[in-house]
Amino acid sequence: MNEKSWAANLQTRRSMQANRGRDTKPELAIRRLVHAAGLRYQVDTRPVPSLNRRADLVFRGPKVAIFIDGCFWHGCPDHHTVARTNASFWAEKVRRTRERDIETAAALEAAGWIALRIWEHEDPAQAANRVVGVVRGRRQDP
Repeated sequence: MNEKSWAANLQTRRSMQANRGRDTKPELAIRRLVHAAGLRYQVDTRPVPSLNRRADLVFRGPKVAIFIDGCFWHGCPDHHTVARTNASFWAEKVRRTRERDIETAAALEAAGWIALRIWEHEDPAQAANRVVGVVRGRRQDP
């Protein structure tokens, strides 16, 4: 294994590399329900081209960006677990991710967007209903 690797061992490295950046089960479930409700969206794209952040679902007209966050990666207050190895590395990584999430929401809001965050553990039907409500509400705004 490469000595400069962030992983504690080869098994950890392979496990982390196997994590999906898009099309996760929670994301697919929510997308399916939102699509069934008649809404159309873009997937895994930048809401604002000049902002180097990608949202899981993007509704360009009403300016709504949906982020479906993993409990470990984004530090869910209910389900986040502390890493058993390289704990300080992972704690800093999650801290920076949470900080970036706040920065992203602020940048999108400044550009006239709504950033809606959904935890991976949320019920897909309830999450999809929130998405539909926010998007349809924005479409009715003057």
